[in-house]
Amino acid sequence: MKKLAITLSVLFLTAAIQAQVKDPVEWTFTSVKKTADKYEVVITANIQKPWHLYSQEMKAGGPIPTKISFNNNPLLKKEGKTIETGKLEKINDKVFNMEVLFYSGKVVYTQLIKTKSGVKTNITGTVSFMVCDDTQCLPPTKKQFDIKLQ
Repeated sequence: MKKLAITLSVLFLTAAIQAQVKDPVEWTFTSVKKTADKYEVVITANIQKPWHLYSQEMKAGGPIPTKISFNNNPLLKKEGKTIETGKLEKINDKVFNMEVLFYSGKVVYTQLIKTKSGVKTNITGTVSFMVCDDTQCLPPTKKQFDIKLQ
């Protein structure tokens, strides 16, 4: 209960700060054709200093992890899980009283996608994330994407 109260307090107190820092993460969404029917979807987060973005692999009870959700498309099939690449940092966070995993600067998420043969389509979805610095967190945010696979 204490963790929930602290998290909610941090989120509410930082709402005013969000007006000052509109969006400390710049997202880019692209695809790279690997074979005739396979693509690599590349989602890149460029994070302004001093902010950091949490890993997809966070344990429950801590900050909100980054989550990449792909919308259903009957022409597509995901292969494997979404991989994150960057300089992963681990710290024992006093606010959450646990080890947290995060990225600063830049992190790249890649997902292999297989299409039905000869099909040109798009993949759509949402990135859900939360960013913090050493003193504050911004409320969780969602970014939608629509990536052409050609």
